[in-house]
Amino acid sequence: MTSEAAADRGGWSRRHVLGLLAGAAVPAGLAGCAGSDGTVGPAASSPARNAPTAPSVGAEAEAGATTASPSPTRTGPQPLYIGTYTSAEGGGTGIGVATYDARSGRVAGKGTITGVADPSYLAVHPDGRTLYAVNERTDGGVTAVRLSDREVLGTRSSGGEAPCQLSVHPGGRWLLSANYGSGSVAVHPIEDSGALGERTDLVVHDSPAPGPGQDGPHAHQVVTSPDGGHVLAVDLGTDTVYSYRLDESRGTLSEVSRARTRSGAGPRHLTFHPGGRYAYLANEVDNTVVVCAYDPGSGRLTPGDPRSTGTGAGSNYPAQLVVTPDGSYAYLANRGHDSLTRYAVEADGARLKLLDTVPVGGDFPRQIALSPDGGLLFAALQRSSAVSVFRVEAESGELRRAGAPFASPVAVCALPL
Repeated sequence: MTSEAAADRGGWSRRHVLGLLAGAAVPAGLAGCAGSDGTVGPAASSPARNAPTAPSVGAEAEAGATTASPSPTRTGPQPLYIGTYTSAEGGGTGIGVATYDARSGRVAGKGTITGVADPSYLAVHPDGRTLYAVNERTDGGVTAVRLSDREVLGTRSSGGEAPCQLSVHPGGRWLLSANYGSGSVAVHPIEDSGALGERTDLVVHDSPAPGPGQDGPHAHQVVTSPDGGHVLAVDLGTDTVYSYRLDESRGTLSEVSRARTRSGAGPRHLTFHPGGRYAYLANEVDNTVVVCAYDPGSGRLTPGDPRSTGTGAGSNYPAQLVVTPDGSYAYLANRGHDSLTRYAVEADGARLKLLDTVPVGGDFPRQIALSPDGGLLFAALQRSSAVSVFRVEAESGELRRAGAPFASPVAVCALPL
């Protein structure tokens, strides 16, 4: 069963909606079926000199988790923004605005930023003044919103179909976005006001050939390495993670390396360990996670062996991993199993030890995020139209439910600031 076919059963196929009407929303609940053994492609087959050795994921108890002093917990209400689909049945009318209590996790609604179409993924500028959203539609776009007065500063074309994720380069001058429908990555300049300029680059993933059951490339994420030296794009359709250098004077991308996952893995989301030498990859289609070694000098990513998500038998589609700020624990959102997997991070990031799974408190956790201090975890529950909040125990990494989920129409992204 292809990922799109499985998604159609739940009513959230991107391919199906893209064919309905130009400008329509693209509800996105991708799915998949299990695969088997994995390999690393030619570009990633041998690490660069001085690169970390190939990492591992496992449930075996070995060295203890990396420990560091956690950030102090903040007090009082903090901003929370929620992405949705404005043209999906039961969807919202824009970007949800709320606050959360940094100690209790209680969420309170504060209205909606209207005038933003299908803002399914959100990111904030490093200076905290501007919010960015994808417009996940057939004719894709990216929108900037000034947070001080919630004014929409304008929308630029993403150059492709169904942009589903975006991020701000650490320098604050460039916005990066991933077009799922057309398998491309776009770059836009960020003006002093926070508004977006005309697109400066568009890179299409025209090779390698699509994986089993895929109709083409499907860029699902674009993120900058912790040291700022490389931009990495995760493509579910080609089973590849591409590494680029960003020319910060011109806003253009040059490919320097690519890493192949095993055929049919369907990589969706890459999350770096704070140490910057390892990253964790959630594979949507074959329901696995992979620890990858990362060489900051060359940008080369070297995937390890695929391992369990701890979800057992049945359909499950991993969405995203997050890592605590001190690098001690990692959490995986499981759609289908509707749970959160907890891992202990070992060997300075080189291993993930599977600890347990806990119910997420709703249906189809599309995205998860930690509060800046790591004390709370937020889960956007797409099919439950709600956001669950968990307290994160600093010593054990255990998750404790922080009250009832907060109702929010077709919640697909939660961004706590």
